[in-house]
Amino acid sequence: METLIPTINRLQEVFLTVGAEIIQLPQIVVVGSQSSGKSSVLESLVGRDFLPRGSGIVTRRPLVLQLVNVPPLKERLKSENGNGIKQNAQNSYPGIKAEEWGTFLHSKNQIFTDFQEIRKEIESETNRGTGDNKGISPEAINLKIFSPNVLNLTLVDLPGITKVPVGDQPEDIEAQVQEMILSFISNPNSLILAVSPANSDLATSDALKLAREVDPDGRRTLLVVSKLDLMDAGTDALEVLLGRVIPIRLGIIGVVNRSQHDINTQKSLQDSMKDEQAFLQRHYPSLASRAGSRYLAKTLSRLLMHHIRDCLPDLKTRVTVLSSQYQAQLNSYGQPVEDHSATLLQIVTKFASDYCNTIEGTARHIQTSELCGGARICYIFHETFGRTLQSIDPLGGLTDLDILTAIRNATGPRPALFVPEVSFELLVKRQIKRLEEPSLRCVELVHEELQRIIQHCSSFSTQELLRFPKLHDSIVEVVTGLLRKRLPITNEMVHNLVAIELAYINTKHPDFTDAAQVSASVNSQQADATDGGKRWKNEKVSEERTPAVGFGSPSKSQAINLLDTAMPASRKLSAKEQRDCEVIQRLIKCYFLIVRKGIQDSVPKTVMHFLVNHVKEHLQSELVGQLYKQPLLQELLIESQETAQQRTEVAQMLEALKKANTIISEIRETHLW
Repeated sequence: METLIPTINRLQEVFLTVGAEIIQLPQIVVVGSQSSGKSSVLESLVGRDFLPRGSGIVTRRPLVLQLVNVPPLKERLKSENGNGIKQNAQNSYPGIKAEEWGTFLHSKNQIFTDFQEIRKEIESETNRGTGDNKGISPEAINLKIFSPNVLNLTLVDLPGITKVPVGDQPEDIEAQVQEMILSFISNPNSLILAVSPANSDLATSDALKLAREVDPDGRRTLLVVSKLDLMDAGTDALEVLLGRVIPIRLGIIGVVNRSQHDINTQKSLQDSMKDEQAFLQRHYPSLASRAGSRYLAKTLSRLLMHHIRDCLPDLKTRVTVLSSQYQAQLNSYGQPVEDHSATLLQIVTKFASDYCNTIEGTARHIQTSELCGGARICYIFHETFGRTLQSIDPLGGLTDLDILTAIRNATGPRPALFVPEVSFELLVKRQIKRLEEPSLRCVELVHEELQRIIQHCSSFSTQELLRFPKLHDSIVEVVTGLLRKRLPITNEMVHNLVAIELAYINTKHPDFTDAAQVSASVNSQQADATDGGKRWKNEKVSEERTPAVGFGSPSKSQAINLLDTAMPASRKLSAKEQRDCEVIQRLIKCYFLIVRKGIQDSVPKTVMHFLVNHVKEHLQSELVGQLYKQPLLQELLIESQETAQQRTEVAQMLEALKKANTIISEIRETHLW
């Protein structure tokens, strides 16, 4: 089971290389307030001075510390031949003539044998990522230390919990530090090493408080009580170490840190550990074997190995699932273009097919939130356009005065004996003309929808089209140009439909009411409406010499100006004038409805023939004709920088996952027990 920690270290290196946080690997996260003794605890685990020291926040970036146990130098030298080549499995580090050394992930080829240089490198790398203003950064520094004096461990040292900003630190430095700590200890695969000094109240420990937020049951929290030697005279931490004050499931271990005097006088860690053990024997004899830095290292190694063993099944599953997901994502980006001609034809054909299918309603990606394509065109024809035409009043904007003025202007200087046909034609044309604007608006709405279909197909069409922004823009330009070219042709045809109706008023239309019948109906209604019919009879005497009211043909049609009426607008109409107006109104309404019905039927057909169907039939040939040109092929199929970068990142992640899967597969079941 000892191989589990090096395995996790290898996995960490794999994923840190690609900057991935998608795999939550088992590790020990060290949490504590400033000056709680975190650095001393970590250095005691390594047995060397290597961490930066100073006032304020010294650790300003996460430090991923991997401890690797290696054979002593003498044993490694025995396993090498004269050329420094490894002869047996015991020596995995040929050519390194040092007892202990360290390496950083950001400078793999450099080996540090001087631990003071390791400290300087941590400081310079911290400043590189955070600057000199004591700010913090979540970007981790990865340090691996090889030594025969360490146990295999993986630890993460985080910035100390602070309360007050120092210097030019941001005002929210406390919140930033806590957020960073929570992001690490929230990982369910991490063990939490909470460091709290013995000379402070554990009930107010910030480290324990944060640990309990993410681990309320304490299943993965271990408490280290530091600075046992700094407690007030006459007091001790026995009750705390026995778990009687605050119970911690994974245990409580007391340690004695090096004093500042020890650090200043460069007292070795080996001597400090001897003094630590002597202190524990004097003050805590019953706990001496279960306290101290050496016992802490063994406990952490044991806990981490068991924790890795418990996490391994889920880790395997997670790697397998992610490998499948990233492989599918990589496939979606497509392969680099080899045959430009075939690729362009394939994309153009696919786009044209998707465009036509969207109109026909047979597209693969059918929206459920709103109407699109052919369904929207159908809605425009039969709902929007149809309702607009139906809402037009056949007599809208036409007053009795307008009708009488038209009748008078059509008869010239002579009083009208008949209702002049020319006045009917003039007025009905005026009403028919009102159908042109909504008809042209119908064309405009369909044109807009055909434009929208372009973007719809661009979003849901082939992934290859999104890969090539220049080709995408060119396709949009060609289709837009084709639509723009067909728009005036369609508008002209719709305009002609209305002009045709205006060109000939067919009073012999089978659905048009006979004028004589209208006149008779109006006469009958007026006779019934008079008081006893007296006034109607008196007027009828004077009109007996004239035939029934119908369309006459005046000798000459005169120029008409409806805005310059010859009578007061408030004058009360005579019975004859009312009758003439009623006749004209009924005839206008009857004929207008006939024309409106025809326009409502013919405009959609015109739009379909001259615009929609023409675009469907000629779209692919238009695209091929304008884009399939040898000089354009290379330019159009230049991949977007974003897609290329995403493919590279996904490929790197997939490679990391494959390596991880290989590493995990090397762990045999027998290694877990």
